[in-house]
Amino acid sequence: MYDEGARRSASLCTVFLRPNGLPQSRLGMTASTKLGNAVLRNRLKRRVREVFRQCYARLPGGWDILVNPRAPLATVPFAALERELWRLFPSQPPPAKRPEGA
Repeated sequence: MYDEGARRSASLCTVFLRPNGLPQSRLGMTASTKLGNAVLRNRLKRRVREVFRQCYARLPGGWDILVNPRAPLATVPFAALERELWRLFPSQPPPAKRPEGA
C-alpha cells in the first residue's frame, strides 16, 4: 500500500489510496505507539471510523483507503476532522485498467 498507493497529506493525517478492484471502498488504519497510549490510539481510530461511516455513501467504490493519524487528530473538533478527511478521501472512482498490450 505504501509503495503502490497515492499519498495525500494534511496536518491531521496522511491518507494512502490504492484501487482495490472491488465495488466498495475499504478503510484501514495504523496508529503507532508514538501517538500515545492505547486509549488515545483507540480514540483516534474511532473518530476516523465514524467519519468514514458517515461519508461512506458518498464515497466512490473501488478504493482501499489507509489512514495514518497524527496526534492533533485527537483534539480537533469533529466537524474540522470531517472536513479534512473528506478533502483527502477520493472523490472519483479509480481509473479503469487498460488491457495488457494496449
